[in-house]
Amino acid sequence: MLPWELAASAPAQDGPQQAARPDATPGEPGARAASEAASEAVGQAVVPTEGTAAAAVVPLRRNRDFGLLWGGAGLSLLAGRATAVAYPLTVLWITGSPGDAGLVGTALLLPQLLVQLPGGALVDRWDRRRIMLGAGLGQALVAGAVAALLLTGHVWLWALLAAAFVEGTLGVLHQLAERAAVPAVVPTEQLPAALTGNEARTRGAAIAGQPLGSGLVALGTSLPYVAALIGQLASVALLFGVRGKLQAERTGPRPDLVQDVKEGLVWMWRQHFLRAVMAAVAVSNVLFQGLNLAVMTGIQENHGSQFQIGVVLSLSGAGGLVGAISGGWWATRFSLRTLVLGGLAVWTALMVPVAFLRDPYALGALFAASGYVGGVFNVAGGVFMVRVAPDRMRGRANSLAMLVGGGAMAAGPVAAGFALEAFGPTRTVLGLSAAMGLTALAALLSPALRRNPLAEAAHTPS
Repeated sequence: MLPWELAASAPAQDGPQQAARPDATPGEPGARAASEAASEAVGQAVVPTEGTAAAAVVPLRRNRDFGLLWGGAGLSLLAGRATAVAYPLTVLWITGSPGDAGLVGTALLLPQLLVQLPGGALVDRWDRRRIMLGAGLGQALVAGAVAALLLTGHVWLWALLAAAFVEGTLGVLHQLAERAAVPAVVPTEQLPAALTGNEARTRGAAIAGQPLGSGLVALGTSLPYVAALIGQLASVALLFGVRGKLQAERTGPRPDLVQDVKEGLVWMWRQHFLRAVMAAVAVSNVLFQGLNLAVMTGIQENHGSQFQIGVVLSLSGAGGLVGAISGGWWATRFSLRTLVLGGLAVWTALMVPVAFLRDPYALGALFAASGYVGGVFNVAGGVFMVRVAPDRMRGRANSLAMLVGGGAMAAGPVAAGFALEAFGPTRTVLGLSAAMGLTALAALLSPALRRNPLAEAAHTPS
């Protein structure tokens, strides 16, 4: 439900800090002071007026660099989502082996666990524009190679495994670099709106990518990869147009990669508020992955179809897209702590009836509501991460957040599978609901979530 993709509240850039409350709403003095100080620290994107030194902040819709970054990353995401579906389907179509299809799917996801930490350090060390351009070109080459291999009719499983792993690795690097680059092209006060657009783009790519990939496989096994090749090249063309530096200059001696990773781990360990939020995200990710499998099993046992399962999951994605679009509104009016506690409580309430319902459309409505909360949560968390992580640490901070969220998701289906075999769908979902309720209670009582995260980040060496 929440890849996290960690989402969140006002910057801890390398400029002046203030002691404003993290719970302050935009209309309160503390929030206004925080916003003004942060804007001074980060700088503003301006358009000079002719013959005068006056300048005005560029509206986000007219921000050329953000538009190119948004569009280029969006095309890359869409291509990646399409091939993520196509790889296992291609193998299943050719070999008829679910085991082989699962191996390729695992190879595609493995970089989420293996590459996140070093990838975050590389994003903070290397030029982020070049990382995105190189990753896009690399993904295009991989897609082209797979398409050529399939057209020859000689398909080797080891080659598809290697291609899937390389594509997954390049996708992780591209995503980390793009997330870290957003604050370089967007003024601080526009970050909530910018990250709302990014989350909506991600949700939209996921919704469109699945039917695109599966539909093209049905027309021809090589077609998804040809489409991905075109999409990645178009992404690279857009990213070439982004101007200026996408990160602050690092001065002084540069430590080795292992030391960079260690520095990121130490910084994150000292962020008590952020650690508490990430723990809640990790648990909820495990529970929702288990819930997805439980719903699939329940519909199947009730003689439902694969199409009905697809309806439920698609409605969840649609709800997430709507939540992402409105996420900036929530993020500017409520603190991340309020959104975390509220989201966990709503998820608990929505999970309980899932245990007793089997109608796919009723389940779809519940999943759409849950997806809406997830979309809002991701936007709020993304704003927060951008604001508390200094520029030089931003790639590593995002990589750690995504590692925790993505790593947790892998545990959900395995645990739920054993529970479903032992207890059945109804009891399993009730158990998942109870676990979500306990997570909400633990978050409510957590001393770490009562801390001022901006002051904490300001006093953390970076």
